[in-house]
Amino acid sequence: MTNGPLNRKLKMGLVGGGQGSFIGKVHSIAACLDNRAEVVAGAFSSNPERSKASASDYDVCEKRAYGSYMEMLEREKQLPEGERIDFVSVTTPNHTHYEIAKAAVEAGFHVVCDKPMTFDLAQAEELAKAVDSSDVVFALTHNYTGYPLVRQAREMVLSGELGEIQAVRANYIQGWLRTRLEESDQKQAAWRTDPSRSGAAGCFGDIATHAYNLGRYISGLLPAEIACNLKTFEPGRLLDDYGTSIIRFSN
Repeated sequence: MTNGPLNRKLKMGLVGGGQGSFIGKVHSIAACLDNRAEVVAGAFSSNPERSKASASDYDVCEKRAYGSYMEMLEREKQLPEGERIDFVSVTTPNHTHYEIAKAAVEAGFHVVCDKPMTFDLAQAEELAKAVDSSDVVFALTHNYTGYPLVRQAREMVLSGELGEIQAVRANYIQGWLRTRLEESDQKQAAWRTDPSRSGAAGCFGDIATHAYNLGRYISGLLPAEIACNLKTFEPGRLLDDYGTSIIRFSN
């Protein structure tokens, strides 16, 4: 399958996804699932040696496994159109999303960025300005909105088939971080529970955002008021590992 007038697969440059990581491989598989994209280059790790070692995991030639995302952007820009990457997929820990995405936009590459888009509102506004002043497409991934059943639910709600939606209840339950796994050598647990890398929210920023996104996407409504209660059960943990929220939507 091809992409319209391009008559070829879209070429992805992956940032993140190196050996020992998690979401990069997941996103790359999803992007290539319909055979309309392929990973051709990457800065798979902030460790140059690990980035090179990860190339074979994606069937990428070693010379296009770069030691940093800046090297990837600079080197790929020099390649002819049709050979260089078409877009950059950002699948790194939260605190790096802004700098990588902004650099890719400024280099003229389309961007697919994992959530959260940025670390704070100021960064989001700066990134939005950069995108608006460019010709690139910026996409933020929320990994449940692509499911056919979710698309069907949205269509049924927005068409009025189910009548007025008066309330939405959403839960996201996950147990792998119920204990202090961050004290082990589990790197996924380590950055997710570190506010300097994860951000101000723990489980709410990591997984509750998916529950919110589904409610927002399926209903087509924007929030008007939000009340939230966060709780940290594990002693000594710096971020929340439980929370509840009440959202009043615009209707």
